Amino acid sequence: MGQRVPHVTGYLTEHFADDAFGTLAGYRARGGYETARRVVTGMSPAEVIETVKASGLQGRGGAGFSTGLKWSFMPAETDRPKYLVCNADESEPGSFKDRILLERGPHQLIEGILIAAFATGAEKTFAYVRGEYAFPADCLERAVAEAREAGLLGERIFGTDFRHDIVVVRGAGAYICGEETGLLESLEGKKGQPRKKPPFPAQFGAFGMPTTVNNVETFCHVPHILARGPDWFRSIGTEKSPGHTLFGVSGHVVRPGLYELPLGTRLDEIIFEHAGGVPDGKKVKGVIPGGMSMPILPAGQLDVPMANEYLRERKTMLGTGGIIVMNEDTCMVRVACVVTYFFRDESCGQCTQCREGTGWMNRIVERIERGGGESEDLAVLLDVAGKMEGATICAFADAAAWPVQGLLRHFREDFEAHVRERKCPFPASFEL
Repeated sequence: MGQRVPHVTGYLTEHFADDAFGTLAGYRARGGYETARRVVTGMSPAEVIETVKASGLQGRGGAGFSTGLKWSFMPAETDRPKYLVCNADESEPGSFKDRILLERGPHQLIEGILIAAFATGAEKTFAYVRGEYAFPADCLERAVAEAREAGLLGERIFGTDFRHDIVVVRGAGAYICGEETGLLESLEGKKGQPRKKPPFPAQFGAFGMPTTVNNVETFCHVPHILARGPDWFRSIGTEKSPGHTLFGVSGHVVRPGLYELPLGTRLDEIIFEHAGGVPDGKKVKGVIPGGMSMPILPAGQLDVPMANEYLRERKTMLGTGGIIVMNEDTCMVRVACVVTYFFRDESCGQCTQCREGTGWMNRIVERIERGGGESEDLAVLLDVAGKMEGATICAFADAAAWPVQGLLRHFREDFEAHVRERKCPFPASFEL
């Protein structure tokens, strides 16, 4: 089975230390699929959707949209087949929560998918797994085969007229396919690039059919909400952001790993109490709170609760919950080089602002790092980022612009020192 990464567990991961939990027998021994059975045999689809709406569950893929509301967009009456898509294309640097869910609890995911399929009337789910996730994809395929052999997928599930099946699809390693319409294009065998909207996937999704796309972690919350009720779920986390989520902590910390905690847990608590703080007595310099596309926070702003309503006040967001910690030796210009190179390399090239803007920013920050920067370069960087934001088909250009804006907002002095000294003034930093 997969690595034992989690250090703090809750309702999503509490059984992940048990290898048997990844098997059908082990999952059923813990009560697995009983909630799905109760839902399919005793509730209406509308009741399920209203329960998920009432829970306040937000999508855990980064956007944070209401899951129940998203399900309600699927047309109730249609003569076309309806589909679900499970977005397991976890490519955001700093994020690894879905990998662990796929490896350690694939049947929990399948049960969540079954409940969502019943609620939306979907007859098939396409589980699109990141190309580099070979082992997680194997785990999911084994679990799907087990569920199908046990009659939990296919025709007449739980002895009813409900039918559903899951097809596991492996991606080819493109970050842009984590965007839901780029994923749909790739799923159909086309170049992975986002679609113009409208139409939205609920009207015209996979293969032109009504489709709802949810992230792996989002599906995994669903059986727990239907088992314990929306009031239980709302009793955890914050008023606007209920429930647990999985924080992947990496970088300069003593105990990197996956931590299941309530939304609203303070960032400094996660870093210093759960992840053990920074090694070797070093101080924190900056923290990316939600995967590389989220703007960085400086050391003085780590007392923020990890929920979007609080993070937005500090001009950043929760994203995928991938927390990247950087110590006092870190050169933020080199961080900008890494970030801009990644987005330059991963842009699908469809929109001019994104295609040209990502490359332009990367060239500027690399020139600054090499000692050839000028003071006006900083103004150009902000100008380019500002013209990318909100100007493209999908949010990729925003995701590329935000980290640069955050780095200049909080660590402008690092950039100015490079320009002034014509070299990197942080000899102990990581090397490019």
